[in-house]
Amino acid sequence: MEKIGRLNGIIAALEEGRRPTMAFARAEREEAIQLGLSQLDGVLFEMEHTPYSPSELRDALQFLMNRRRIIEGGSLRPPVTPFVRVPANGAEMNTWMAKQVLDQGVYGVVFPHIATAEQARNAVAACRYGRPEDAPNFEPKGLRGDAPNVASRYWGLTVPEYYARADVWPLAPEGEIMVILMIESTEAMHNLTEILSVPGVGAIMIGEGDLSQQLGYPRQYDVPAVAEAKKTILSAAKKAGVRVAHPHVTSGNVADVIAEGYDILFTTPSRNYAALEKARSLM
Repeated sequence: MEKIGRLNGIIAALEEGRRPTMAFARAEREEAIQLGLSQLDGVLFEMEHTPYSPSELRDALQFLMNRRRIIEGGSLRPPVTPFVRVPANGAEMNTWMAKQVLDQGVYGVVFPHIATAEQARNAVAACRYGRPEDAPNFEPKGLRGDAPNVASRYWGLTVPEYYARADVWPLAPEGEIMVILMIESTEAMHNLTEILSVPGVGAIMIGEGDLSQQLGYPRQYDVPAVAEAKKTILSAAKKAGVRVAHPHVTSGNVADVIAEGYDILFTTPSRNYAALEKARSLM
């Protein structure tokens, strides 16, 4: 197991003290091929606001994989690590969507509209297999069903090796699955301390769009009310030791995003090269 090394490139970057770069993308073949050639650390296949299609995701994952780059890198770690944002809101207490995308082989799941600690626990539990009650780090109790064959093949592991790594980080230090929760409402802000204390939360992402809507300033991210809310969320997460992702990084704001202390930088494929090349020059 030790010779395999870290597989999740986003976790690897964070453990190395770097800010990983990621892009939102559709789960489509041509986009996946291009992203597989990019210098991004990861890609977030967007399935919240696009059709939820496990078959299209399966194809995108295969076309994202660039075997030449894997060989040249000398590691099973994918050059661009795939995550998925599932469509179900936190209040739906959904688990099957996380199960399906993990069974395809993704390394991380982003859950939108998490507003309570109960919803956060459900999100983490959806990404964990069941285990004995006396096992270390039993809570949140795993709810993921057992069907590892496709995911283990995609990761390049045997099924026993996959089981050993298919847990959530940083709750399980050897885990390769990352849970990111979207904080995008005033209710979530009221419950933020409790949400951040749920074991297994790998990071949060501030949902600027929905948060600005609720505060009465749709898509006005820099007005004082929205800016202060973002600052409050970021500060609370830093205090709790939880990483924070910024969803809208551009070449115009990347210096400020880094200075403010965001840990994961997200953009869109049309913007990623200019914004993230500038980000790398500032880190």
